[in-house]
This record gives sequence, C-alpha cells and structure tokens, in this order.
Amino acid sequence: MSEEKSGDSRSFRDTMGIFATGVTVVTLESKELYGMTANAFSSLSLDPPLLLICVAKTASMHEALSETSSFAVNILGENQEGISTLFAKHGRMEEPLGGTPYHAGILGTPILDDCVAFAECKVRDQFPGGDHTIVVGEVVDFSSNDSSVDPLLFFKGRYRKLAKEAE
Repeated sequence: MSEEKSGDSRSFRDTMGIFATGVTVVTLESKELYGMTANAFSSLSLDPPLLLICVAKTASMHEALSETSSFAVNILGENQEGISTLFAKHGRMEEPLGGTPYHAGILGTPILDDCVAFAECKVRDQFPGGDHTIVVGEVVDFSSNDSSVDPLLFFKGRYRKLAKEAE
C-alpha cells in the first residue's frame, strides 16, 4: 500500500474511476427545470424501494434539491453520450433541459423520453458527505424502456460501451 494521500483529490478521483459505472441524468423541477449528469448513484433498499444520489455542493442543482420534494434518475443508453455531455456542462441552458424531450412523471418530475430506464423519487433524506450531499429518494415510479439497448458506461474518465456477446 502506498502512503496516505489525504488532500490529493485528483489521484483519488482517478482511483475511483477504475470502478466502471453507468451514466445517469438526475432531473427535477424547482423554480425551473434542472438536469445534471451523475454517476454517483446507487440502489439502496428493495423494501421500501430506495436509491441514493450524491450531488456536489458546488453543483447548480444542489440548492434546487433542497427546495424540491421529488427528483428522477434517468439511466442513459449507449447511444446517449451527447445527452450526458449536455447535462455535464455547468451553467444555465437556453431551453428547458437543453431541448431534450421529456414528460412529467406522476409527481410532476421531468423524465427524459428516451432514457433506457428511470426511477422517480420523493426526497426522503439528505445527509452531508464531505463536499457532496447524499440524497436518499423513495422510489414511487420506475420503468425500463428497451432491454435491447445497453447502458452507457463511464470508466477511467471516458465513456464506454459493453462488448457484444459472441453468439
């Protein structure tokens, strides 16, 4: 083991990047519509159905999350790298959700039309987590849209796709 590297956030980020993740866009409505690319997302509980997301305190969505009662996690497909890139940008978008087609979920939360799966949640809890806030959502609706589309992945700082299985 190497010596302790406290304060070396770039090296820590690179080390965590060795763990491949899916790519999601978290959406919500507060005073306006918000969307943010996130891979700090996890299923938390099956009974009751809970999930968690981690949002940087510097993210434009952070304040809006404290003002809303619901959010959605939209899981992106391998063909949606452009959507991920759009929502990874900082700052305001000219059009709501950057012009990405969406519909309102049962709680009124914006859900991206072409995502491969989504979970719409009530905000249940929020906890401090260093420079992030951990948000626990109680899932009230969910769906997977097309099982033939593989998820978009993120690994070592780059988008990736699953290898096709040999037949």
